[in-house]
Amino acid sequence: MKEYDVIVIGAGPGGYVAAIRSAQLGKKTAIVEKRFLGGVCLNIGCIPSKALLKNADVAHTLRERGKEFGFKVENLELDYSVAYDRSRKVSDRLVRGVGFLMKKNKIDVHMGEAKLTAKDTVEVTPEEGDVETLKAKDIIIATGAHTFTIPGVELDGEKVIDYETAILRDTLPTSTVIIGGGAIGVEFATIWNAYGVEVTIIEMLDTLLPLEDEAVGKELEKAYKKRGIKVMTGSKVKGVETTKKGTKVTVETKDGEESIEADLTLVAIGFKPNSRGFGLEEVGVKLSDRGHIEIDERMATNVKGIWAVGDVTGKLLLAHVAQAMGVVAAENIAGVETVTLDYDMMPRATYCHPQTASFGYTEAQAVEKGYDVSVGEFPFQANGKALGLGDYAGFVKIVSDKKYGEILGAQMVGPDVSELLPELTLAQRFELTTHEIGRNVHAHPTLTEAIMEAAEGAEGESIHI
Repeated sequence: MKEYDVIVIGAGPGGYVAAIRSAQLGKKTAIVEKRFLGGVCLNIGCIPSKALLKNADVAHTLRERGKEFGFKVENLELDYSVAYDRSRKVSDRLVRGVGFLMKKNKIDVHMGEAKLTAKDTVEVTPEEGDVETLKAKDIIIATGAHTFTIPGVELDGEKVIDYETAILRDTLPTSTVIIGGGAIGVEFATIWNAYGVEVTIIEMLDTLLPLEDEAVGKELEKAYKKRGIKVMTGSKVKGVETTKKGTKVTVETKDGEESIEADLTLVAIGFKPNSRGFGLEEVGVKLSDRGHIEIDERMATNVKGIWAVGDVTGKLLLAHVAQAMGVVAAENIAGVETVTLDYDMMPRATYCHPQTASFGYTEAQAVEKGYDVSVGEFPFQANGKALGLGDYAGFVKIVSDKKYGEILGAQMVGPDVSELLPELTLAQRFELTTHEIGRNVHAHPTLTEAIMEAAEGAEGESIHI
């Protein structure tokens, strides 16, 4: 039996960050991972997908925008397998980096399947070799989540696939149906469309990215239709059949039932927590009706010494949120000063084209919470840098409290808007107002001027619109 101060189960963004912070705080730490260091994010999620999206951006420019930028490419050939290979190299480099960080911080890595046999004991079963028993006063669960599918729709890994199969394909379909207009769905739509794939997105709710402000989803839908992506919102998938040529998707729309045939169908409708089958319930850890591990603001479960972070808690399924949770858990275990996370104010970003980014409350949510709301909005078509980039679809919208100028949230669509979030989230966290953002001099020309103009707009003082 090996004894530690802290054992972390799961080496994704939440888990490996929790392990590193625990080690920094002087705790003897081990991490258990059954598949790969870095978890879904680094291996088959956020990181390789961003590499593919960069290739897609270049491909779209070469295929569709030569005339605008003054170049002509004859007999253009796009090799998607090269984009795929680059995405794997980017992923592998970061995964190796996580391995280095484990060694640097003297964290023991145990590869294998973990099972809690007591509230302070973990059995690790590797693919080969003997079962190991680990013991620690504190155990952090960071096991993430997995995709689920529509009842009656089976994933076959060839014609009906999930995001993992999609991101590990080095070839393109001719046509595809994407079921689900959330982040995964719209990002793959961007990638495949850029390479000339015929794409149809089916979303059951009324807008793309239905968890965002309605205006964001509508702006994205408008941009997608210009790119030739077919968007079917307010539509429900009734069934998916495999055919000799590909797939046939039956959809119930507002106008009746129709069938769509395509080479490939991607199912991207959501995630379920990885909380079953490794002893949580047996040691008394409380799960919600949907299977999420219930935690308090310290990341502690109802069982003393067992903590949980990241997607398995269902708080907000984003890598950076998992990382923040991992730090807070480690600091609470060590008994040092830490923070309380406000999940409403966490930044959110989707890397489709145009990008979307947001945090905090939408205008409707702020009104519902009883605020007297002021809204400032500025379109990128009036921003000099966006015009120079030739990428000016979208807007910045800031929601604030009219009385004090307190920032309540923001929603953005447009070029690299994910990079614009930190100014706003930092301002909100440290209680700066829209007046103070508007008075902060922003370099010209930059995309950040759109934030300044939207903040001025919330004060009724916008200059350029």
